[in-house]
Amino acid sequence: MTALSKFLTVAEIEEAVELAQPVFDRRYRLPVPEFPHHVVALYRRADGTRELACYIHFTDCGDLLLCGGACTDNRVLRRMDEAERDALRAVGGVFQHTLAWSQRHFAPRFAAVFGYTGDTMTQRVIEDLGWVSTPHSHLVVYWLQDVDEDKRRQMIAKAHSFGAF
Repeated sequence: MTALSKFLTVAEIEEAVELAQPVFDRRYRLPVPEFPHHVVALYRRADGTRELACYIHFTDCGDLLLCGGACTDNRVLRRMDEAERDALRAVGGVFQHTLAWSQRHFAPRFAAVFGYTGDTMTQRVIEDLGWVSTPHSHLVVYWLQDVDEDKRRQMIAKAHSFGAF
């Protein structure tokens, strides 16, 4: 058991509206997507109750995923004790930890994950995980599998065709 696993669980869940809507609403003022894939990081408090610490939505587009709707509940992070916050800092924070888990989780099923961001803090986190820029402004990618250059260009064009997501 790692220090993180004592208080944090990351998982893909079937339905996330009830759990994620309060945090998602504060961040985006939009409804949580009602279709897969929902990845959550749940914080286990000392009394055993669980709270959503991080939520990320992924949209299945065949050979690739679109990653969007990521949000972290800073109020939950503030309720953590110092040792728990230190453990999270050691892995880059709850968003980085949750995104890294997601990359491993989805790697067998998808060739790439695309994101669309202009947020400087998010860009730092994803660069630390190996995400790279594309020729399109704000469109970034993490290659989960080996993909030849022609296929990469096709996948980048496909992700770009969705616009901001």
